[in-house]
Amino acid sequence: QTLRSSTWWKRLTNKYALVTLFFVVWMAFLDSSSALIQWELDARLRALEDGIEFYQRELEETQRQLDELASDPDKLEKFARETYWMHKPGERVALVAPESETDD
Repeated sequence: QTLRSSTWWKRLTNKYALVTLFFVVWMAFLDSSSALIQWELDARLRALEDGIEFYQRELEETQRQLDELASDPDKLEKFARETYWMHKPGERVALVAPESETDD
């Protein structure tokens, strides 16, 4: 049996099969809205949505901390001293280094 007389060759060289194959290849790889581009955009969208969730959680935590600092002056003073190294006028600040865990 020769190549041109086989049934799969006849089906493959059918004009409708060729047009369909060309269309599938075009849509999957060559078009500006190809399947590969859509897949990449979907992955990027999922990553951005994860980022939105992360920043929403961070915003909620920051808002909780802000409410806590606004309601308690002692915590506000502690936060200012620890974060921004603030001190009262005339006050001397001494830094104590933690003990190292190495065996000397």
